[in-house]
Amino acid sequence: MLKRIVLGIIALIVVLLVVVVGALVYLRIPQNASGMAAESVCSAAFMAGRSPDNLMEEDVLPASPALSAISVDVNEDEKSVTAKFAGLFSRTASLLPDRGCVLDEPPAAGAEGFVINADAGADQSWPAGNAPIPATDWDPAIDADRLNAAVDAAFVGAGDTAAANARGLAVVQDGKLLVLREAPGFAGTPLHGWSMTKTVGGMLAYKILTEKGIDLQTPVVDAFPAGNAPSWVAEWAQDERREITVADLFYMRDGLKNREGYGPTDPVVQMLYGEPDMSGWAASFPAEEPAGSRWQYLSATSNILAAVARGQFASDEEYWSYPATALYDPVGLTTASLATDTAGTWVSSSYLWATVPDWARLGQLVLQDGQWEGEEVLPPGWLEFAGTSALPDGDGAGYGAQTWIPANPVGGECRSTPGIPEDTVSMEGHWGQIVASVPSKDAVVVRLGWTFDRDQFDSCALLSEVLSSLPDRN
Repeated sequence: MLKRIVLGIIALIVVLLVVVVGALVYLRIPQNASGMAAESVCSAAFMAGRSPDNLMEEDVLPASPALSAISVDVNEDEKSVTAKFAGLFSRTASLLPDRGCVLDEPPAAGAEGFVINADAGADQSWPAGNAPIPATDWDPAIDADRLNAAVDAAFVGAGDTAAANARGLAVVQDGKLLVLREAPGFAGTPLHGWSMTKTVGGMLAYKILTEKGIDLQTPVVDAFPAGNAPSWVAEWAQDERREITVADLFYMRDGLKNREGYGPTDPVVQMLYGEPDMSGWAASFPAEEPAGSRWQYLSATSNILAAVARGQFASDEEYWSYPATALYDPVGLTTASLATDTAGTWVSSSYLWATVPDWARLGQLVLQDGQWEGEEVLPPGWLEFAGTSALPDGDGAGYGAQTWIPANPVGGECRSTPGIPEDTVSMEGHWGQIVASVPSKDAVVVRLGWTFDRDQFDSCALLSEVLSSLPDRN
């Protein structure tokens, strides 16, 4: 009798385990978790040059206790990382030339990992180099005590994943780097911008589409050269999605039936770690509202825009090298790297890495309306386009073209915080990353962090204190 009871209990446990494992697999949690670990560690090791020893502990495990079931194997010769969930579900990310770390692609010859040089540019003032000017050369109108106090406060909890965990900060005014501070262990290290990538992806799309003579009010289905459209364009042409314009993608008002969410079973996680063709997946959602009528922040929309940009190129190789030839090189960015998905499209929603000085250069480029040392890097009008509200009312008033408008009096996230001019535009990332460009202060403020608990960092408070310490310019 006792034996039967024991066997029955064992059988029940086995059944429950099968059900639980089956449910996890159905929800793709093990597969996506392995993908997240492989992509994250590969990027930090080979796109940012960090030692792989503590990357799981510093960058991955604090995001979720479930990730502790993952083991990683770093192949430094092949520039690849394989992650396994409970020893069963394996995913590999490999560094590819001009494509960053890509999931489910084999290693490739010619991929060169980033090598950190903490002293790079230290002998030359930014933006030609990376050195800030001496405080003795600051404009006397700057409230130095207030600025320094704001910077010190921003680094409370640096290195602590349960705190604000700042990794880098820069302040620029009048084209001069006043402050550059990097957390211990992160000097000269490219840092992940997460959704700040959207703004840079927007710059690239704006540049290629404008230079190709494509009106941004053109319907997406008509924006591709003959024979260069992805398969989903034909599907859009058959229903109400044919009304979605390129501008609707820039301003996140496509009306598609999708949602933003970052939990284990949410769409963004599935897109980033479960979909080889992110833009195709994003475009597969049906219309829910008329195009142009609703603003909804969607990472998926940024990747559809990246596919529109891709369609303008004759070859993938030209497309993959375009960020460097069209943007990084003219502005002097030496550390920036934008990854693609498995299908080869930029992950414009999420995957740009760069050092703090290079993020500051991108902010300065926005401030200068795409002009750099007398050269036109972006077509004129980017700043106005980026800073125009997606919609006049609601939260959409606080968002522009792949860019935030934090002090917009109607929908800006910082509208109730004093000291932030209304003309401020910003790139913003999921874990406390921000690059704010402020024309009326002729200033750029950069903060990079890995802030899992967003209650630990208030970007509005930081901007308020830093900008209040700087004199007005125009």
